[in-house]
Amino acid sequence: MTAAAIEPEPVPLTRDAAGRLIVIGTRVPLDTLVAAFERGDSPEAIHESYPTVSLGDIYAIFTYCVRHRDDVNDYLAGR
Repeated sequence: MTAAAIEPEPVPLTRDAAGRLIVIGTRVPLDTLVAAFERGDSPEAIHESYPTVSLGDIYAIFTYCVRHRDDVNDYLAGR
């Protein structure tokens, strides 16, 4: 039996030319996803609203937001 190689994946965010954090491969900014989640939208509902963002990426981004809450809040406050 061969052990499966499990590699960590980076958070699927990048900065655009304006300095905004956006989901890689889309034009959807982090601000939009966080605002939808804070309104009470589920990750599945957010994916339905923004189908260019995979459900897995939404969960990965929200995991990052929870683990780095202060940094994300500082970023959002500066926007």
